[in-house]
Amino acid sequence: MSEYYTAKREKNLYSLKSTEPFKLSRSKIELFMNCPRCFYLDRRLGVGAPPMFPYTLNSAVDTLLKKEFDLLRKNGDTHPLIKKYGVDAFPADVAQLEEWRTNFTGVRVLDKSTNLLIFGAIDDLWQNSKSEYIVVDYKSTSKAEEINALDKSWQDGYKRQMEIYQWLVRGNGYKVSKTGYFVYCNANIGVEKFDGKLEFALTLIPYEGDDSWVSGKIQEIHKCLNSDTIPQSAEDCDLCAYRQAASEVLGK
Repeated sequence: MSEYYTAKREKNLYSLKSTEPFKLSRSKIELFMNCPRCFYLDRRLGVGAPPMFPYTLNSAVDTLLKKEFDLLRKNGDTHPLIKKYGVDAFPADVAQLEEWRTNFTGVRVLDKSTNLLIFGAIDDLWQNSKSEYIVVDYKSTSKAEEINALDKSWQDGYKRQMEIYQWLVRGNGYKVSKTGYFVYCNANIGVEKFDGKLEFALTLIPYEGDDSWVSGKIQEIHKCLNSDTIPQSAEDCDLCAYRQAASEVLGK
């Protein structure tokens, strides 16, 4: 067994005997919703999916956007993109923002009924004239068409991501607007030459979130973690299908 899987099996697993809060990230909630079996194997039994390669270019765009909005935040100004779309918003000055942006720390809420510590790292917070906080998420891609809506089925995960973030910020006592925004950066590959730079078209996409499902889903996850029965896989789970096919070929 590789060092990755050996280390993974030895840490961050749910224990029925532990009284300490169990950390559960926003991405693991998404994993449960996509396939309860994969979630159980990962969080209860320590057998996760192979690690993905990091999206370093996406991370670079996120970092540069944060720097850009932070400079405006420091100067008490707003962003040209916000002005272009006529949005009532400006970058919010929140003391915890840097902590809330940090991976593996993020915004945290302890669900006392399950002892699950839910967390997720947001990209940004804005504020409107009603003193409501606005959750903002950065996305970067390269598509031929202009991106003005989240109208693809695979983007449903982005919507759930926004709703969990809104739930987390509300859980920290903040008044949160139902409307969040996606800052979408679309790299233009239609230019004649590279010249060592990428040019992005920026669009601002509003999304009215509804986080009413989150608490119920946490209860479902807690019930799953406390069960000794491995759940059924999702019908469309590619990883489970691969495991099954490999098992049949190997005769196990």
